[in-house]
Amino acid sequence: MRKMLAAVSRVLSGVAQKPASRVLVASRSFANDATFEIKKCDLHRLEEGPPVTTVLTREDGLRYYRMMQTVRRMELKADQLYKQKIIRGFCHLCDGQEACCVGLEAGINPTDHLITAYRAHGFTFTRGLSVREILAELTGRRGGCAKGKGGSMHMYAKNFYGGNGIVGAQGQIFEAYNMAALWKLPCIFICENNRYGMGTSVERAAASTDYYKRGDFIPGLRVDGMDILCVREATRFAAAYCRSGKGPILMELQTYRYHGHSMSDPGVSYRTREEIQEVRSKSDPIMLLKDRMVNSNLASVEELKEIDVEVRKEIEDAAQFATADPEPPLEELGHHIYSSDPPFEVRGANQWIKFKSIS
Repeated sequence: MRKMLAAVSRVLSGVAQKPASRVLVASRSFANDATFEIKKCDLHRLEEGPPVTTVLTREDGLRYYRMMQTVRRMELKADQLYKQKIIRGFCHLCDGQEACCVGLEAGINPTDHLITAYRAHGFTFTRGLSVREILAELTGRRGGCAKGKGGSMHMYAKNFYGGNGIVGAQGQIFEAYNMAALWKLPCIFICENNRYGMGTSVERAAASTDYYKRGDFIPGLRVDGMDILCVREATRFAAAYCRSGKGPILMELQTYRYHGHSMSDPGVSYRTREEIQEVRSKSDPIMLLKDRMVNSNLASVEELKEIDVEVRKEIEDAAQFATADPEPPLEELGHHIYSSDPPFEVRGANQWIKFKSIS
């Protein structure tokens, strides 16, 4: 037996020491860009609209894919943390609507200003804040983007003023339409039409569901909000329109949310699970971009899977930070009310409780 093992060892040793005559190297080249047809926008008071074809570079495609996947995974992690009662209070998730926030950001400049409503997590990320800062804000920790005192609906970044917990409070809409048109303000009004106002379908709530026409005298666009390229091109068109001095414009993004209105809404009492699954299987924004990129040789399935793994790790690391970071101490409750004022006292729940406010 020992002789046999020794013989096998010598054979294997000889094989290992023998230089390889050929080396197999697997390589693949990708296209730098590709041209795609996109859905034509419905127009209101416009003679022409955004283009119906667009070019997507490999670099942009990979960046959009990573950003949308990050928003999706971040929202799913928020769902998990909420169900574990680590996140408390109101929480509105935007999974399914990723093409809106990523596409809008791709069509404007970082110096442009953005105001959003309560479904703000995706916009907070695309405006430049990290997943760590967002999840830590959701869990009420000091490392959050609002020091743990804002929560789901009150996140802010440079040139980003959102969200807002009161429906319509980010602009009394018809008055804002009127003033913007009178003064020809460079303002893009955006309606994210996810087909439901809380638990009521748009068909049951509105005599006219042509929201892109609601500006009346303001031009409008109805855009496929599940297609990031449609959103990007429509936003570029709208931004160019405003920057040219023509005044405001209105965009309706037709999109869909997979979760309920908020975490207290299961989302299946006013719509069927089959409806949700149909949208997932036919119109999912991440799936649509992935299929385009793979079919046009802008990326491989394996490469995109690697991005998925990296995103999952980023989300898990952020979640660990958001659960381990300390909560802000009670004495800081009154801090940061004003940005550059001398310290002053803030009354607490009764006249004997005082907090100091420090900018």
